[in-house]
This record gives sequence, structure tokens and C-alpha cells, in this order.
Amino acid sequence: MDIKDEESAPSSKKASKKPIYTQFSQQDLPAWKPILTPGWVIATFSVVGILYIPIGLLTLFASESVEEAIFRYDDRCLPPSYAHNANSYIQSDDTNKTCTIKWTVEHEMEAPIYIYYQLDNYYQNHRRYVKSRNDMQLRNKAAEGDLGNCFPEDKTTDTNQPIVPCGLIAWSLFNDTYRFLTSNKDLTVNKKNIAWGSDQRSKFGSNVYPKNFQSRDLIGGAKLNESIPLSQQEDLIVWMRSAALPTFRKLYGKIETDLEMNDEIEIVIENNYNTYLFGGRKRLVFSTTTLIGGKNPFVGTAYLIVGGLSLFCAITFILLYVIKPRPLGDPSYLSWNRNPGGIK
Repeated sequence: MDIKDEESAPSSKKASKKPIYTQFSQQDLPAWKPILTPGWVIATFSVVGILYIPIGLLTLFASESVEEAIFRYDDRCLPPSYAHNANSYIQSDDTNKTCTIKWTVEHEMEAPIYIYYQLDNYYQNHRRYVKSRNDMQLRNKAAEGDLGNCFPEDKTTDTNQPIVPCGLIAWSLFNDTYRFLTSNKDLTVNKKNIAWGSDQRSKFGSNVYPKNFQSRDLIGGAKLNESIPLSQQEDLIVWMRSAALPTFRKLYGKIETDLEMNDEIEIVIENNYNTYLFGGRKRLVFSTTTLIGGKNPFVGTAYLIVGGLSLFCAITFILLYVIKPRPLGDPSYLSWNRNPGGIK
């Protein structure tokens, strides 16, 4: 028989399709296989209900103890003569953007009092907007020419020089400003430590300075001090942590003195940021905090719902077990008890 005949001859031994037995492949490793008796089920639901309901009540109480005041001002700061042409008002250099709001403190607010600006109908989560930045440029001075993803806010029009920081997120930096007075005295707003420390240390370089920022014809928002490194430009750092939802708040600063009930606060607003073009809304928020943060009733409500449902199920199973008991099967007939050594 030649070599060709040997290759064409069928193999006398067929490969077996039977899988190799192992405890792992047959899911026969030692494991805890609980039997859900009525006692275990009732006890589990009862424990969950007993734990979750007090946690929910405490969380709700903490949330309700937060004092919060919210003012919408984009409509109040719009002159009546521009009621039907708001975009012309906000884009004009000749219109007065300053407006004043009087606020009487309804409840005592203990320091620190956090000041937020809130934007509605503003989609910072748009894919192209979120990508319009260059993280290497923000971190490293040597990478200031790295302009990937930054178009159209990447270079100056006349000299073709790189813009630092580049991209649409930085270009659209929020530029409304607030001033607060009580008894004709300024309330000091602390704007230090309003950004995440990890962002300052890891995402924004201490040797990277703004360059050619807002130097083109179309100005998107606030300007930056070119003598201060990006790691200390906390308003920029807060703004560039883009929001996931179209309604969001960003921290503006902190008032570190208590506000007493019936205090008269005069809020002077520079209404510069254009949200009229896309139907956005602007609000100013004053808020205190507790151990769980600001006002957020959702967490406490969720704990109460889960705890209440668990107690309801526990009581239901108790009644079923008492009124209409059902005999339990013999666990010795279970497969792992009949063959404790596994399949051979």
C-alpha cells in the first residue's frame, strides 16, 4: 500500500464525543444547597423588613432636615422689552445683564451653605459634546499641541496656534456670576475646594496654563486667567465633569456663615450665559447638607418600599403557613443526598 492509499483509508478509531468528566464541568463541586423551608423564608423577609424600614425612616428624616431655596432667574432677569427676543438681548454687548433678586430667609440655614447653579434642558451628555476635549492636553504642558477631538475649537483663526484648553466643553464654560449682600455688606463666597481633589491632581496639570482661550470671534462662555494653572481653575474643573442628565446642578461656591430666619439677602446676578437659544432654564440653589448629602428623598423611599414589601411577604407566608399548612418533602430524596459522591 502506497502513501496515498494510507491517507485515504478511514481511521479505524473514531474520536469520542463524550465530554471528559470533571466535577467542575458537571457542576458537582461541593456547594451549599439550602432548602428554603417556610421558617427560613419568613425569617429572611422579616430581617430585611426590620432592617430596611428604620434605615429608610432615618434617611428620609435626614433628607427632610436639609434646608433648600431655589430661584429661577432666566425669566426674571429678562427685560420686558426683550420678552419676545431673548436671544438678541443676551447676545448684545450693549444691554444691561445685571439684575437683582430679594430673598427673605424662611428657615435658619447653618454653615456651610452650598450655592449651586442649575441648568435645565442642557444636554452635556451629547456624544460629540462629551468627546470634545483632549485629556492629554489638560494634564501635560508638552501635549498642548495635541488637539484630537477638539475641532472646531482647536486652533486660533488668524495664527493657527493651539487653544488651551481646547474643545467645546471648555469653550462653553458657564459665565453667570452672583453677588450676595445682607445689611449692605457682602457675603463672602468661598470658591476653594469646590472641585473633586482627584480631578485636580490627576486630570488637570499644575504646569498647564490657558492659552489663546476664547480668542476667536465667537465667544462661548467664561474666560480664564492665563496666569493660573488649570489645576487651580476650579470653576473649569467643575464644569468639565459633564453631567449625565439634561437637568443638573454644579457647585458654584460656599457661604461659611449662618443665615438666620428673616434675614434679607440681596442677590445680584450677571445674566451672561445664553440658554434662551435652546429653551434652557437657569436656577440658583442654596442648600445645606447632612451626613447623607443634600435633599434626596429617593433613597429613603426606596428603603421603605423594599422593607414594607418584605414585611408584607413575611406576614403573608406566616398566615399561609398557619391557615393552610403544607407538609414538607423528605430531603433525603434530593439528588445530592441520594448520590453524595457525584456522578461517576
